[in-house]
Amino acid sequence: MSEISPEVPDNRQDAPSHVDPNSTRITKPGVKRLVLTLSVLFSLVLGFPFLWKSVEIYRSSLPFGEISEMESNPSLSFPCRFQAVFINFNSNPSPNHLQLSILDKITELTSNSSQCGACANDLALSVTVDSISSCTQTHPTDNSNYYRCGAISAVDFDFRNDDDDGVDELLEFVLGLKNVYSVVVVNGGGEGIRAVVGKYRHAWIVGSVEEEEEESVLVSRVAEIFVKMFVNGGTENGLIHGEFMPVGADRRIVLSFNLLNAEPNDWVYDWDFQRVDETLLAPIIKVLGPIANISVESQVLYHTPKSSFSYWDEKWKSYIFSTKDLPFFVNSNEWHLDTSIAAGGRSKILQFVVYVPSTKECPLSLLLPTGEISKTNGFISPMWGGVVVWNPPGCLNSETNHPSRHTMSREDLQAVFEVFMGQFRQLFGLKSNNLYIGASGTYHLLPSGKGFTEWELDVLSRQFACFNLHSCATTLGSLSRLVQSLPRMIIMDEIGKLVQFSLEAAKLAQSNASLGDNESSAVSSGQARSLAEDAFFHPSIMSISYYSFEHCFAIYSPFFLPVSMHVLLAALREWKRYKQEKAKYTAWKAKVKVES
Repeated sequence: MSEISPEVPDNRQDAPSHVDPNSTRITKPGVKRLVLTLSVLFSLVLGFPFLWKSVEIYRSSLPFGEISEMESNPSLSFPCRFQAVFINFNSNPSPNHLQLSILDKITELTSNSSQCGACANDLALSVTVDSISSCTQTHPTDNSNYYRCGAISAVDFDFRNDDDDGVDELLEFVLGLKNVYSVVVVNGGGEGIRAVVGKYRHAWIVGSVEEEEEESVLVSRVAEIFVKMFVNGGTENGLIHGEFMPVGADRRIVLSFNLLNAEPNDWVYDWDFQRVDETLLAPIIKVLGPIANISVESQVLYHTPKSSFSYWDEKWKSYIFSTKDLPFFVNSNEWHLDTSIAAGGRSKILQFVVYVPSTKECPLSLLLPTGEISKTNGFISPMWGGVVVWNPPGCLNSETNHPSRHTMSREDLQAVFEVFMGQFRQLFGLKSNNLYIGASGTYHLLPSGKGFTEWELDVLSRQFACFNLHSCATTLGSLSRLVQSLPRMIIMDEIGKLVQFSLEAAKLAQSNASLGDNESSAVSSGQARSLAEDAFFHPSIMSISYYSFEHCFAIYSPFFLPVSMHVLLAALREWKRYKQEKAKYTAWKAKVKVES
């Protein structure tokens, strides 16, 4: 049986019967419910900054101002120092008059040129007239060291013979000034005018000058050598555009040399590539060091027929393929050339192919549009490389049924690589032959055993530095606009450091260019471009962890918005109830006070 507890008496005082509970309250309202509700609301409000901080995207600060300044003015100012030396002029022309005439001609030649790497805004010219009886020269506007009077006369020069290499070396001994381009004009030497551009930074013109008209021709030639040779690199419109220079964004070039045996059942040819690498390629790699880091590889492939067709021509006693067949010559299905693992990332691969035809189409010759057979029997493909068709000796008399193994002779190998050297120069936009025909006459260009003359390396360095700096400014500008358009993008500290180092390298390139240090400017600009590319293509930029504010709101609002609304409405409702109850209590107290 359940136990019955005793009744507990109610000690509370009953409210008077005449009190209306809807308008009067005789007890003070409690604040416990209000405090609890407001505590929940304030906790939610105070927790919002912590929530926002927890989903905040880390962004390293980028120098947007410096990037904008670099993008608006990415130019380089290269100083050009020229000197013209006139020897054995009996009329003793005024050097000041010659200086003005040459400067006017230089201005005329550069008026329509906007080539990056030119020196129209920083040009100095010194003119010296060194005759037997006297020597006068203009005073240079800068403090550079120029020609000393009597220096050429003190050395036994013979400009009239054909020993151009000897004259070139002697002039280098006398005029060997860094970053000063010289033209020596010698009066005498028979009929006609002969102009030679040396391997270093000088040229010479030899000819008989007796009239003022011939003197003006010499002035035009001197100005043309300065502008067309030493500034533009021997091409009509300067070098090829920088974006088509065969150098990777990381300043690396991989030269891949391939010996292709079209039909090994006929014959198999090999080569001594190591000897070529040590004797012919090593000097080229060294002199191009400021422009690119070059590595070399080679391979021998078999069963590599060409894609185009050839036909027998009785006139040339050879199988013929024309220039129309060149787009179809390279057989991408059978020529497995891209085997290098050293050319990863943004490096550039240049393919150089020696094609050995089969006995069914040997000898194989390239017919030019002029109707003549190509002397080099090769062609280039811009940004890809070059091909040389090499016909083995005595291929018409080869009737063996068994394949024989041969090794290319040293002479044949050297001849092929001389063609490759010309193709390599063409890929950089330079001339492959030793003759330049200008508006004022013909110029003989002395070749260099290193593949590139010193003045050509200067031109390449200036052009390469200009393109790198423009590319760096464009890349950093694109990165800046991308970062500012996406406020929730992750920007790691590494990206900020890469951008900062890129800007510092770009400023160093501009400083080196203003000092006339072409090589250092090319190196610094290459580093600036490479660092800018590394920052733009950083893996964290392509991460899926960043998103827009709208996306963030869409993710968290389904959870936090209903909770926040309920808490806020509860707090408002409790606050309203508390105010009503307090008003009732205040009204009752006032009534009691009046009655008493």
